[in-house]
Amino acid sequence: MQHTFFKSSVILLLCLGFLTSLSGISQESNSKPVITNENAKPAFKGDISCWLTNPDKSALLQKQDLKIPFNAPVNQYPTITIDAATTYQEMDGFGIALTGGSASLITNLAPEIRDTLLRELFLNNDNSIGISYLRISIGASDLDAKVFSYNDLPVGETDAQLRNFDLGPDKVDLIPVLQAILKLNPKLKIMGSPWSAPLWMKSNKNSIGGSLLPEYYDAYAKYFVRYITEMKAQGITIDAITIQNEPLYGGNNPSMVMQATEQRDFIKDNLGPAFKAAGIKTKIILYDHNCDVPEYATDILSDSIANQYIDGSAFHLYGGDISALSKVHDAFPAKNVYFTEQWVGGPSKFGPDMKWYVQNVIIGSTRNWSKAVIEWNLASDSLYDPHTPGGCTSCEGAITISSGISRNVSYYTLAHASKFVPAGSVRIASNSLPTLPNVAFKTPDGRKVLIVLNNSDKTETFNIAFSKKNATTSLNTGSVATYVW
Repeated sequence: MQHTFFKSSVILLLCLGFLTSLSGISQESNSKPVITNENAKPAFKGDISCWLTNPDKSALLQKQDLKIPFNAPVNQYPTITIDAATTYQEMDGFGIALTGGSASLITNLAPEIRDTLLRELFLNNDNSIGISYLRISIGASDLDAKVFSYNDLPVGETDAQLRNFDLGPDKVDLIPVLQAILKLNPKLKIMGSPWSAPLWMKSNKNSIGGSLLPEYYDAYAKYFVRYITEMKAQGITIDAITIQNEPLYGGNNPSMVMQATEQRDFIKDNLGPAFKAAGIKTKIILYDHNCDVPEYATDILSDSIANQYIDGSAFHLYGGDISALSKVHDAFPAKNVYFTEQWVGGPSKFGPDMKWYVQNVIIGSTRNWSKAVIEWNLASDSLYDPHTPGGCTSCEGAITISSGISRNVSYYTLAHASKFVPAGSVRIASNSLPTLPNVAFKTPDGRKVLIVLNNSDKTETFNIAFSKKNATTSLNTGSVATYVW
């Protein structure tokens, strides 16, 4: 809902909301950004467009009728200053996990409904939210209906040469859905992450827990090569892989524990050389777990041999602080960091969940150098199915597919970035005020994008300053706005 009034010839945007108390966003990394001479350009003249989401759902990614002009006089309000001449990381995109369960729900939609939904999610136009990155599981995740790998064998058998390797389980739903998405967005980036190696490679021969036996390190490296090669034959390019989803937790189904020393040795002695020998250009990303153990990443990156094969590190935020991404980036600034998973527990609470997600995931991870932001997961049904026995029983999808399609809190938190910040955008400098956490980007076509959350217990009136001009606007408590000019 939009309210307008005139005061000192300034248009103010007011948005209804409510309060939830959250901790402040982490501070900007100390790493030096790139400085250009863009501020030497003449003063900018233009207006700001605004898209708004209120915690009471009175506005859901709603474009506001009135633009905000850059004509505000000097005033007493706090100011978010945008400096497009100071740049940080280039973004690979904003996206979500396409689990096997999500793919099966999408597959079962009527064709015209399925096509309309995929266009809404993956095209980049006024009627879509422009998702540009997908994470998929290599083999089953816990949000598949059953556990599988691409090399399942009877108990007691092994297949070190991978003669029985078969993408078959994914050819039913996941691969066809991916192929349809890539027709809409051929530039979409895809990350693959395994939840477990095939059971015959594991110490406990079980889908839950256990570790990769050293005698199968070479076979598992070949498994990754086969996966990337055969997905390519299906028209699907895997841009990056992580080596193990949540390697420090062995309680999920499926799951596998891989300590940092094990992952280091696997990368430097097996996976890295196997990719090099096969001419595989897919990025190798390590860790893929919580922010409370950044040493997992830095310990591996400290190994000079492993380091040469690694593109970067991936993080979740079920533990620790989002500033861990900056700690790893600052220790190894030549290596990338990625934010690869965060779930919404169902049933969600729209206002509080949106506030936490926008502050910590959308704003927090990107202000701490993340090149991608990937939520978990795209779709579930009204009972949070499908999932494996022992898998997540309350993972709410960005959309719920049941008798119809409903859009949930993670859809809107993601869309506030994905719709406006395509791959190739660059984060630019902005000061983060205590009650107005924010992040700013410059898109490939030169637009500026500012995402702001009001984290206070009252309406906040503030300025957006850019290129020697001020615009004044207001945002009520708990509301999120994306400003574009």
